[in-house]
Parts: sequence; structure tokens; C-alpha cells
Amino acid sequence: MFPRFIGLLFWLMVMGVMGFWYARTLGALAAALAFALFTIFKDLWRGQKISNWLRHNTVQEPPVLGGLWGDLIDRLRRILNDQKKQTESHQKRLQDFLSAIQASPNGVVLLDPEGRIEWCNQTAAHHLGFDTKRDVMQHVVHLVRDPVFKKYYLQETHDGEVIIEGRSSSLSYSVKLSVQLHAYGENRQLLLSRDVTALAQAEAMRRDFVANVSHEIRTPLTVLSGFIETLQTLDLKPEDRVKFLDLMSTQASRMQGLVNDLLTLSQLEGSPLPLMTEQFMLSELMGAAEAEAKGLSVANSVEGRLTQTLRFEMSQEWRLIGSRHEIYSAVTNLINNAVRYTPQDGTVTCIWAQLPDQRLQFSVQDTGPGIAPEHLPRLTERFYRVDRSRSRESGGTGLGLAITKHVMQRHGGELRIESELGKGSKFSLIFPESRTLEVLQNSSDIHLEVTHSSS
Repeated sequence: MFPRFIGLLFWLMVMGVMGFWYARTLGALAAALAFALFTIFKDLWRGQKISNWLRHNTVQEPPVLGGLWGDLIDRLRRILNDQKKQTESHQKRLQDFLSAIQASPNGVVLLDPEGRIEWCNQTAAHHLGFDTKRDVMQHVVHLVRDPVFKKYYLQETHDGEVIIEGRSSSLSYSVKLSVQLHAYGENRQLLLSRDVTALAQAEAMRRDFVANVSHEIRTPLTVLSGFIETLQTLDLKPEDRVKFLDLMSTQASRMQGLVNDLLTLSQLEGSPLPLMTEQFMLSELMGAAEAEAKGLSVANSVEGRLTQTLRFEMSQEWRLIGSRHEIYSAVTNLINNAVRYTPQDGTVTCIWAQLPDQRLQFSVQDTGPGIAPEHLPRLTERFYRVDRSRSRESGGTGLGLAITKHVMQRHGGELRIESELGKGSKFSLIFPESRTLEVLQNSSDIHLEVTHSSS
């Protein structure tokens, strides 16, 4: 403003000199005063235009002014433009940050110093049952009513995490959440939630698995220990010693079978998927499976001979692509289970057939006691048995169907189970078309039907 003042003083002097020159002192003063007032009014008018422009948040275009006010406008405009760019940059960063938090698989809740919800992402809303709009500024303890969380929240320090029930839990499905509180800012808190349902289920399965393995191994070991102690302490007749040794051999075989199945299951879970380059003929595989089934049926027979009807049918020859060892294990698991649970005068039918969608199906149907519907979904669980005592008597380990399910998953296929109490069961292996090759050959080279029975 100092140059402006100098200019005004200069013009007043000029007007004064002019008035004195013309000997019109009073007129000169009046002219100088009028000019000064005009200049002041003009400056006030320009200042008011700038004030109005600033008051309207710079939405309108800045006024066009010359001189000092024009320079001021240019400087203000540059400053405001820089501030606007910085604000837009900060807003974009904030929006990107919030978008990243929204995309997080973990729940994030911002709490004020009083524990009220300031903001939360959709994951936290799903985990804890929040409404992202309605529940803003609601106290978190009023919304998360789990006693474990309330106790954790009221602690002076929040070390570690606690596990609580998720809002979407139900009687049939339990959702487990890990929640943690972290301090930040001025007495604010960050609440994090993480869905650990899968981890909790895996841990429960691990505990059950260890308990089941321990139980399955302890039982035959206890029997063996008892027999060994008897042989060591009692003077038995030769025929009794032979009987005890046979029983010990049975228990040892049972433990060996259990260990073998455990090793097979471990290999299936940890090994790469079967290659598409390995192939084998179904007729050769079924010949070996048939011989094994016949031997098992005779061994289980009270009369020491084959009394069950075992039927094997295959309309044509196929070549399967995959691991012969794994598929043989799956096929024989189904056949042997059917032989074990079918009465001595019952029938076990094994059929290979092509489905309308070109997939290949192997089905084993028996005339056994059947399985109640409530047991069907759990049959492929490790060590799950419908009748534990009968399974042990038949020599099963409780791992056969779990192994079969893994084999089919590794080959892109599926295991289907159908059963009806009092009528029998049907277990089917369905292989994808990509795993099968049709082989053209003379029908005389294929065993269309092989039947062994008491008749």
C-alpha cells in the first residue's frame, strides 16, 4: 500500500500546484479532495469485489482488476490453486487408503476415546453385525455383546488376541473371530477382526485325528501286551499257545493296516497331482481287485469257502489315465467294504459303465444292512464309523473312504454314496472324460461278466 500512498500524495501536490497557479486555492483544494475521495472509493470498490470473491469460496471467476489489486488477485489465485491441488491430493490419498482398507479380508473399526465407532469397513460390519451408517457413534461394547470381548475391552492393556463368536454363527455352523485392540492417536483405538473359523476347524480336526490314532493304536497294543504277559507267565498247552499267537498276529496285522493307511493318506495329501502320462488297462486292474475280493470273502466265511455272490461287469475295455496304485486303492476300498458288510449269502455287484456325458463310472452295489441318512455326509471323515464294534470285527481302519475321496479329488473325479436301510448301499467312482480312453478290441478278449457264488 505504500506506493499507492505515494502516488496519492503526488497527485494531491499536483492538484495543489495547479490551484495555486490559477489562484484558485479553494477550488484546487476541493478538486484535490474530490480526487482523493474518488480514489479511495475506487479502492474500496475493488477491495469489496475481492472480498466477495473470497467469501464465495472462489467458485466464481476472480474479478479482473489492474494495478496493485490485479497483482494481489494473481497472487491469491496462485496460492488458492496450490492449496486446492494439495487438498485434492490429500483427499485422493485418503480415498485410496479407505478403499484399501475396504478391500482387506480383515475387519477394521476406528474407535474414538470413549469407545464409540467412528468408521468401519464392510468386513468388520459382516464379522460383528454392524450397520456402517446406523451404528456410527454407537459404543462398541453395546453392539459386540460377547462376554469374552467385553472382559477384554475393559482391561487396562490389550495384549494378544481373543477368540469370540461371529455374528453370523448359527446352531449348525460356528464362526470364530480373532479380535485385537491397538491404541493409536490421542486415546483412540483400532479394533481388528479376523475370521479364524478354518483355523479352528483345522485345529479341531488335528486334535480329533491325534486322539483317534492314539485310540486305534492303543487298543491292539493293549491286546498284544496282555497276550505277551500271558505267554510269559502261564504254562500254556501248545494248542492254547497257537491260539494266542494267532490272535496276536491278527492285532499286529490290524496295526500294520492302520499304519499303512495313515502313510497312504499322508502321501496323497502331500504329493503332486498324478501325471497325465501314466496309463493302465482297466481289465488288468479289475483282475487283481477280483482276486483280492474273492480271498477276503473266503477268509470272512464261516464255512471257509466262497458263499457270497461276487459279480464283476465291464461292457468294454478302457484305459485310465492316472496313478494305477491310487486308483487300485480306491477301487479295492469300495469292493472290500462291500464284501465285509454283506451277509454270507448276499451279493456284491461291481460295474464299469460310461455315463451319457462321456464320464466313466465304477459302481459297487451290495445287499448289506444299509446306512442311515444321517451318517452319509460323514462317511468320508477319518476314523468315522457307523458301527465301531462291527468295523473292528471286520478289520476296517476307518480310513478307507477318506483315502478314496482324496484319490478321486486328485484325479478330478468324485465319490458318490447312496444307501437305504435294510436294502444295501451303492458307492460310485466317477472319472472325468479327460482321464479315460476307450480301447477297441475283440469282445472275446474282455471278461464281460465274472461271477463267483455258492451255486
